[in-house]
Amino acid sequence: KEVNDMCSGIDSVFGNDRETAIYSVIHSRSLEGEPGFKLLRNVSRKSGCDPVGALEMTPGYIKSILSPLGMLNYPIVFITDGQNSEVLERLQNDPDIGPQLRLVPEEA
Repeated sequence: KEVNDMCSGIDSVFGNDRETAIYSVIHSRSLEGEPGFKLLRNVSRKSGCDPVGALEMTPGYIKSILSPLGMLNYPIVFITDGQNSEVLERLQNDPDIGPQLRLVPEEA
């Protein structure tokens, strides 16, 4: 869902509680296919980070980041460019992540 700005998106998810809400945000982007993979391979070589994790956003990848921080018990706001619906489907079907996912409502 396209929103005017992220503040209105977060407001639509948390309402008056947004200032005190504890949450994570997943920003799923395709980075336009192969150019995105090339960019992440370069970043990976320099940083040691996973070369495709940030594009694939598998439940295991997300859990490996959020679990050590104690954030799997809090809402996870999902933002996407809409080009890979499989990411959202995988996360929604995960027993740990799915119940915590929050999507920006259509009316936002």
